[in-house]
Amino acid sequence: MNNVETISIDEIDANHYLLFDVRSPKEFEEYHIPGAFNVSIFSNEERAEIGTLYKQESKEAAMERGLQVVAPKLPCLYNQINSQSKENPEKQVVIYCARGGFRSRSIAQTMNMMGIKSLQLDGGIRSYRKKIDAFFREMEAEPRKIIVLEGHTGTMKTKLLKQLQEEGYPVLNLEEMAGHKGSIFGKIGEHPSSQKKFESRLYEQLQKSEKSTAIIIESESKRIGRVVVPDFLLEGKYSGVRIHVELPFHLRVKYICNVYEPLLHKDEIIEAVNKLSKRIPSAIMLDIQENLKTLNYENVVSLLLENYYDPKYDYAQQQYESECIKLNSDSYQGVYTKVKNVLDQYLR
Repeated sequence: MNNVETISIDEIDANHYLLFDVRSPKEFEEYHIPGAFNVSIFSNEERAEIGTLYKQESKEAAMERGLQVVAPKLPCLYNQINSQSKENPEKQVVIYCARGGFRSRSIAQTMNMMGIKSLQLDGGIRSYRKKIDAFFREMEAEPRKIIVLEGHTGTMKTKLLKQLQEEGYPVLNLEEMAGHKGSIFGKIGEHPSSQKKFESRLYEQLQKSEKSTAIIIESESKRIGRVVVPDFLLEGKYSGVRIHVELPFHLRVKYICNVYEPLLHKDEIIEAVNKLSKRIPSAIMLDIQENLKTLNYENVVSLLLENYYDPKYDYAQQQYESECIKLNSDSYQGVYTKVKNVLDQYLR
């Protein structure tokens, strides 16, 4: 019998509720409700062991083993939740797990017995996923106007987006959400997101820009690393306002070297270059390999841009029929000012 009071995902907001995720660290890392604290009752290994018992023996055997594992941890779990609760006395404690089942219910019951009034999230984090899915369906039915920032590799589009976002513009930095820079080299120095984490970040950012007349994104492909971008955003590449930025070649080369920090990621750079070996003429590839050996990364980047990335981009641009606004400058600040001026006209 469930004697714990529940709350729905639609009632949750960060100003009034303190969320505790009792799932395993691996589940939490895959994705979680923003702002939640992870107070795992099972380690990754313990969860796997108990899941196996449930499948191969019985529910009773799994629950018995679960109790054996959790019992010694209860004082620590209580201290973690109590500590956060004391720091946020105005907030109500909410406990959640995967589906709003035994894990969250048992911890909520225990906390209530220990004097910490706790609610259980109805449906667990699955209810949060359903909310995201429903929101994305609404976006598909009534898409917002999209402004697409595009340009050759290295034209500082990500830097532009970050600065615009800091100044309050309605930016969706898809690469940042994906934890991937969007090319064969994209995962270097990053922590790639799961699809669920990416969609959670996207949902939260879309909520923040709900009152904006348009959304600003970088021109992306369907996949960014291992995540898939929703169609309602991709369509903006073809139907939205397109702003094409151009910067001098030498600035692009220096920017790419600064972003990827090749001296810190030598092996990963070599691995990524090797993946391009069938797409670049062998003589050029030999030149690239020689420059890798001598750590001349500016030459490596120049050769890759001239012989792969720029031609590939130019070909892709021929597929568009819509007009685009072309902006160029000899400096980052110059092109940033021009981008802002265009955006201010469209976002009035």
